Amino acid sequence: MTTPFSPAHLEQHRQHFPALGNKTYFNYGGQGPMPQSAIAAIREAHETLQRTGPFSGEANGWMLQEITQVRGAIATELHVTPDTITLTENVTTGCNIPLWGFDWQAGDHLVLSDCEHPGIIAAIQELEHRFGIRTSVCSILDTLNGGDPVAAITQHLQPETRLVVISHLLWNTGQVLPLQDIVQACHRTLNQRQQPVRVLVDAAQSAGSLPLDLASLGVDFYAFTGHKWLCGPAGVGALYVSPQALESIRPTFIGWRGITKDEAGMPTGWQAGGTRFEVATCDVTLYPALREAIATHNCWGTAADRYQRITYLSRYLWERLVDIPDLHCLRLAPPEAGLVSFQVKRPEVKHSELVKALERQGFMLRTLLDPDCIRACVHYFTLEDECDRLIAALRQLMGT
Repeated sequence: MTTPFSPAHLEQHRQHFPALGNKTYFNYGGQGPMPQSAIAAIREAHETLQRTGPFSGEANGWMLQEITQVRGAIATELHVTPDTITLTENVTTGCNIPLWGFDWQAGDHLVLSDCEHPGIIAAIQELEHRFGIRTSVCSILDTLNGGDPVAAITQHLQPETRLVVISHLLWNTGQVLPLQDIVQACHRTLNQRQQPVRVLVDAAQSAGSLPLDLASLGVDFYAFTGHKWLCGPAGVGALYVSPQALESIRPTFIGWRGITKDEAGMPTGWQAGGTRFEVATCDVTLYPALREAIATHNCWGTAADRYQRITYLSRYLWERLVDIPDLHCLRLAPPEAGLVSFQVKRPEVKHSELVKALERQGFMLRTLLDPDCIRACVHYFTLEDECDRLIAALRQLMGT
């Protein structure tokens, strides 16, 4: 592939990630390895808090500054304004904010795809139980190798539909959905309340791997985490809420960070923008670490540069996987992002045992249950040599 960056520059860049020194890592979709600067930032933040308080005016000022800075760093990555960002702990928390924020009524309708994460499915099942809403599951899995995802979703829209829940980059198959087209189709559909059908996106796999401009995509709610493709610490995520969708939901979890107060300290209303959905005490020491992780990535080209290399590497790996006898890639064409899922078509070979055997050799992959497969993830700093060694290990373990 053609990039302005040399192999030597990439090798130098990889030195920022200590976890890459003793393993061959293909688990970015589960958790990304942190750069050294992010690890150091956590320790420095703790030391700062202990020196200043930690419960003091100086510490409070430092925390407010860190909250503002990480909110701004996230907003810049997503090409939105900081007031649209709610700081959360993870994707699931981010998705639960709009899921529980609607004033659901019995008979309201929700659409989700058949490729969503179990945590999101469980939350929707509880909405059905508590509020008597109805749900429809659209078959996105059937469109992996042909078909129209937009039509698969819109054919399930009804007059009572209020929300569509989908992923941008599917965590199991690696398919990238045409999000802008889906959002436009949903927004054109007015429900019986004369409101557009809103779209909630699970962005666990897309933030940090796809170039994102949420303002252009027009999405209503976009929930992601910093610990996967952004390679930040576990425990920091965010939810984007578009200005147009802000008043369509209300806070469910409520605390001092999300409210306004009068001179006596009593609640008077909600903070402006996404801050209203934040609750109370959080681990602010993780925020500078996420900023450092984002900055580390931005040292290696633009988001478009990184995505170009990700797709090059996923194709590189996919082409070698399809050449292995008795191995089947879920996608029949090269992947559109960094997730490459495959199956072994040999009954005596169990996916879980194969992944364990690979881990004993230093290769980090994971299994998925639906569809039953093995998932390998390549990031922009994955090396072609790492892909070659994985292929060699698979061939040796499968005896091909």
